[in-house]
Amino acid sequence: MSYDEFGFDSYITDYDPSEQEMPPAQSAAEEPAGPHVPMREAFPPAGTEYMGGISDGWEYRSVFGGSRLENTYNMVLQFLKEEGYGDLPLPASADELKLFRKPRRKQLELFGLQGYVHNPVKILFSNEKGKRNNLILCIYNEKTEGHLLRFHGVVKGE
Repeated sequence: MSYDEFGFDSYITDYDPSEQEMPPAQSAAEEPAGPHVPMREAFPPAGTEYMGGISDGWEYRSVFGGSRLENTYNMVLQFLKEEGYGDLPLPASADELKLFRKPRRKQLELFGLQGYVHNPVKILFSNEKGKRNNLILCIYNEKTEGHLLRFHGVVKGE
C-alpha cells in the first residue's frame, strides 16, 4: 500500500461509504426522556434549573432580555404559551405592559413591585442599570398547599 504526502491512500478506487462503521447518532444518556411536558402540568422540583431559570419548588424565576422591550415581551409570551399558561389574561402588547410600570416618584419605594401580576404569573420590570429591556418572569406552583395566600403574600411559605 502506498500513501501520499498527507498520509492518505494514494489509489482508492473501490471506496464504499456504506461499509464504514458509523457511530450511533446519540447515546442513551443523551436521548430525550419523552415529549415535552409543560411546566403547568409538572412544575420543576426544588433546586432545579429549567429552561434558563431556577425553581425552588414553589416559584420558578427567569430573566428574559432582548434588544427592545417588545422583543423581550414576545419571548415571555411564547414561553408562557409553551409551558401551558397561554390561557391567562395578559397584556396584549409591550405598550400595554408598560402601563403596569409605576411612575417614578420622589419618595423611595423599597419593596414595590413594578409589573403585571395575575395568579400564578408575575411579569416584573428589571431595576438594574442598563437592563431596562429585561423582564423577570415569576411563575408560581398552583398545586402547593395555600398557593393563593402565598402568592399574594398574606401567608409566608415554609
